[in-house]
Amino acid sequence: MVWFIALAITAGAAAVQGTVGVGFAMIAVPLLSLVNPELAPVPQLLVILPLAFVMAWREREAMDLRGVGWIIVGRFPGLALGVALLAVATQRTLDLFIGVVVLAAVAIVATGFQVSRTRATKFAAGVTSGTTGVVASIGGPPVALLYSDEEAATVRATLAAVFTIGISLSTAARVVTGNVTLHDVQIALVLFPAVVAGYLVSLRYKDHIPEGTVRVAILIVSGIAAAALIGRAIAG
Repeated sequence: MVWFIALAITAGAAAVQGTVGVGFAMIAVPLLSLVNPELAPVPQLLVILPLAFVMAWREREAMDLRGVGWIIVGRFPGLALGVALLAVATQRTLDLFIGVVVLAAVAIVATGFQVSRTRATKFAAGVTSGTTGVVASIGGPPVALLYSDEEAATVRATLAAVFTIGISLSTAARVVTGNVTLHDVQIALVLFPAVVAGYLVSLRYKDHIPEGTVRVAILIVSGIAAAALIGRAIAG
């Protein structure tokens, strides 16, 4: 039963990611952490990389290449900070961190707050994304915030490019520091077919489902899951 739920959550999260360009980790990580802490966050880091690459290639013509550079530069100090946090974090701390990160992302997206794209804001988004990407496998919201005023294709393509490079760096950092286990890899292999299924669903519906509807669904599901995760961490 646990695996059925995990596969369903993963497929749904992948369908959302393929449709709007962000949302996989915001949905999958807190929900799967609640189902079983072993299911997240590392397996999501492993399974999302192929999806990000395919999405970047699929809509490469709409990509904002100039915007990617400073974000990736910012990922490096973010990676260092994330690795330092992993060295001292307990499972309870990780649950709390993931929950707070997701709730903060939900609050920012819900307000419709927009940030001007400058070198400084791109770098800052990269640092934040790098840190949360390593620790919680949730690096999308800071970058998505920068592109909230862009067309859907540009958002999907640009975020996918950032994710492809950023996730590769985050995964390498976790591997080098011993924060990826064989069990994580095995879980990722089991979940990967669900990612493929969700992506195929997104191909059919990405141009037909109103983005506002999907965004509201992401906020509701992510917010509830994050709040529950924080509650579990506080309760001990």
